[in-house]
Order: sequence, then C-alpha cells, then structure tokens
Amino acid sequence: MTEKVEVNDLYYKDKVKALGRIIREGGLVAFPTETVYGLGGNALDAGAAKKIYAAKGRPSDNPLIVHVADPSEVEKYAAEVSPLARRLMDTFWPGPLTIVFPKKDCIPMETSGGLSTIAIRCPRSEATRALIRAAGVPIAGPSANISTRPSPTTADDVLHDMNGRIAAVIDGGSCQIGLESTVVGIEGDEIVIYRPGGTTKEALSAIAPTTVDSALAKDGAHPKAPGMKYRHYAPSAPLTVYTGEAGKVAEEILSFAGKSDKRYGFFVSEETARLLPKELPVFVWGHREDKESFAHNLFSGLLYFNRHPVDAIIGEGTDTAGLGLAIMNRLTKASGYHIVVEKR
Repeated sequence: MTEKVEVNDLYYKDKVKALGRIIREGGLVAFPTETVYGLGGNALDAGAAKKIYAAKGRPSDNPLIVHVADPSEVEKYAAEVSPLARRLMDTFWPGPLTIVFPKKDCIPMETSGGLSTIAIRCPRSEATRALIRAAGVPIAGPSANISTRPSPTTADDVLHDMNGRIAAVIDGGSCQIGLESTVVGIEGDEIVIYRPGGTTKEALSAIAPTTVDSALAKDGAHPKAPGMKYRHYAPSAPLTVYTGEAGKVAEEILSFAGKSDKRYGFFVSEETARLLPKELPVFVWGHREDKESFAHNLFSGLLYFNRHPVDAIIGEGTDTAGLGLAIMNRLTKASGYHIVVEKR
C-alpha cells in the first residue's frame, strides 16, 4: 500500500527526511504543487526515471520535468542560462512556469527523454521544496496519474491510479491552479510556449515577444514539451466540447438532455447547468466567465465521470484568452480533437 503523508508540523520536523531518503535511494514519492500532483523520483538517477515511466505506463521518449527547490540550483543542471531565461526565473519562480534549457551530462538521457535539453521548474509548494532539500537531489516529476488519464489535483486522485505503485504520496490538499505549468523555450529573443498552462501568454508577453508552438494546433504533431507528445487527459467516456457563441453553445448542449440513445454526462458552466434537468449527471466547473474556477476544476471534472460512468460526455468550453489557452488545449487533447465551434 502507498502511504499517505499529511503536511503538518511532524512532516517538516521528521517525515520529510524519510521521504527525501526514499527519493535519494531511487524510490518514488508523489508530491503536491500549485498546478497538479507530481510523481517524483531522483532526476539524476536513470533507474528512478525508468521507474517513473513504468509506474505511469508512459513512453520513455516523453521527457520529465525536473523540479528544484531554489532558482540558484538551475546552473547545476543547465549547460546555459540565457539572460531572458533568468528574467523569467526572477519574475515567475517559484510558480507554474517550466523553462527548457540545454542540459548538463549529470542529467541522464532517461530523465530528458533522450533529448539534449531539460525542462526545469521551481514549484510554489513549500512542502515539495522541503522534500527536494531533504532529498539533496533535483526531483523529476510528471503528473502522478496513469498515462493518458486526467492529471490528479488531490492526494486521493493520486491513490486512485498509483496505490501500490509508489512508496508514498504527500497530501498537501487540493491544487490551487489545477492545470500543469506552462512550458516555454527561448528561441533567440523570443519566448515560445510549448505547452500552455498556469502562466498565461499575456503575462509572458510583458517580459518579451511570445509565440505559441505551431505543433500545438496539429493532431499528430510532435510538440517539444513534456507530456504533450501522446494522447493525454482522456476521461473514460468519449468527450465532445462545444465552444463559441454562448447562447448557441447552451442550445446545442441542451439538445442532448432529452436523448435516450445514450447516458450523457454534462461538464458545463453554472449558467448552462441551471437549464439542465436535475436528474442528469452534471459536473459544474464554475461561472462562465471564471476561467480560474474552470482551470481549477477541469481535471477533477473529467475524473468525476470516471467515478460516475456515462456513455458520452458533453462539455462546454471557453475562449483562448488568458487561462483559456491552456484550458482549451487540455480539452482538445482530452476530447481527441472533438471540438465544435458554434456561431450565430
């Protein structure tokens, strides 16, 4: 059985030392961040990286994000830190931003997915930064779920997929953001978003010109970010997402309420949920204009339908401004590109 460890005074005084030892000696511990829960192993240990891939059922050419406790540690593992990368670190760390660097040889190819680059971030969680310090090594950590499934935002979500596969999970409560970190690279004087996430394009654009990797818009393309190369975030039932003009979206979603050919579940805004019959399985992600709530509830909503099985899920999307870019990226992947744009 996987041990669930509460974050309290005893954790910081004693428990974190034992968990750090597990990491240092090649074991796996799931940890909380402000984005989602990560599945942690020693980033300097090729064997630990292989254990992470095995626990997730994840292809080994899909690179892992390396977590550090302090920005000053980056130069131990990155072969070069550009002035623009340093500005990003100074502005957004600790926080939901991952930066791709050329890697030093101390980072094994198993951690980098066979690439000459490494993705590094400094998470906001004090419990996780304490774990990294106790381990004395950087921690490689993809999301702590079986590959292709929605990412976990609570310790119980982790246990659903990982119980018996890992030594422990640190219970730091529900993740504040609920979407993974934004992954960026530096190309010349520009920031390129390889994976949209908790740090928005608008915030990055205040630092330097920012573009989105063109591969994100293509089904079957090969993005450069960890966790984006293969099918991902999928709930157990097929998902179709409607987005666009709000009235038309609500009208299309409501048309499924009276159908009897399948048992439909609904993943929608509060405004649309009010129009649906009470007896239907509905998960409300928040008010239509509240993208923070949508992001926070996105993965828990998809996991809800794993626990309350339906034949098909009808989802309501949003626009791509701010956090909407990351939200729609995840919904696009989760739905297998089944996005319907409604216009008047």
